[in-house]
Amino acid sequence: MDLQIKQRVALVCGAGSGLGRAIALSLAQEGAYVAVTGRSREKLAETVSLIEQQGGTAHAWTLDLAAPADFDQTLNAIRQHWGDVEILVNNSGGPPPARAQGTDAERWQQQFGLMVGSLIELTDRVLPAMRQRGWGRVITTTSSGVIAPIANLALSNALRMSLLGWSKTLASEVAADGITVNVMVPGRIATDRVHQLDAIKAERENSTAGDVAEKSRQTIPVGRYGDPQEYGAAAAFLASQQAAYITGSVLRVDGGLIPSVF
Repeated sequence: MDLQIKQRVALVCGAGSGLGRAIALSLAQEGAYVAVTGRSREKLAETVSLIEQQGGTAHAWTLDLAAPADFDQTLNAIRQHWGDVEILVNNSGGPPPARAQGTDAERWQQQFGLMVGSLIELTDRVLPAMRQRGWGRVITTTSSGVIAPIANLALSNALRMSLLGWSKTLASEVAADGITVNVMVPGRIATDRVHQLDAIKAERENSTAGDVAEKSRQTIPVGRYGDPQEYGAAAAFLASQQAAYITGSVLRVDGGLIPSVF
């Protein structure tokens, strides 16, 4: 299937590793021009190299979500290189584990700015050009905790939930302009972040990361952790022309892990 995003300009946040890298690779496979962004120049260079090895087109720009004042500089550089951003993938790193009680207000505010406020601000910067063009895609990746809260991840559960309400509202505001806005919910995808969380849980439970992972796999109907490229492929579809009638939605890529219907 031709997803009809060849030469579309895509900006992927947090593309130096994990889910962001997987999404960048999948978009590039479909012929999009991918602006690989993040904080680590070394990791971004690795992603660009992987994309170029598979025949895709990518370029790296540093973009720190904690520094919104620098957003325009990066967006202007992308614009001069390829043109305006047409596909935006909002992807921020996960916050540290925390309980719902006893986490100080300063940490809540800091993480809100990083995980929520910065993504909203970045989206606002690219929307005018999308509206003028009459075409755009905004994809925000979150966590399964927005549907079924995960123990000891209160910051992630609560703050990423804000992105669902924002995304759904935004979708209705820009739909008539040819822009779709959707949220992706990963289950247990085999990324460094998930392995790190398994290790933290193992330490807390006086177990091993291998035992934690095995118990986790037993709760997943397909019986395994997801491949990051499976997640990337789902994101590429949401960015496609074929997905033009999908907006304001939440797409689970979880192997059936989340038990609820809604």
